Amino acid sequence: MSKIEVDTIDKQSGSTLTVGGPGTAVTLGSGATQSGFGRTGTVDWCTTAKTSPLTVVSGNGYFINTTSGAITVTLPASPSAGDIVAVKDYTGTSG
Repeated sequence: MSKIEVDTIDKQSGSTLTVGGPGTAVTLGSGATQSGFGRTGTVDWCTTAKTSPLTVVSGNGYFINTTSGAITVTLPASPSAGDIVAVKDYTGTSG
């Protein structure tokens, strides 16, 4: 295994800096933190179970009650990198 130690990596041209390749996971070391990637992985849960079609909002988690049938969940129309939405089957009845 190789090790590279630097303080800063800047892109040479364009607007994208690529780390890794297709199928490659990029992992932060223990105790390391990240910044600039949008939300950090938490959501604010809406505590009332949803029983009808809804459009979700980034940063929110939703309990979906499918006891009476299927429910359509529409994702945000203008998503951004780092957006997070969580959905939880409220009663364990989803198919």
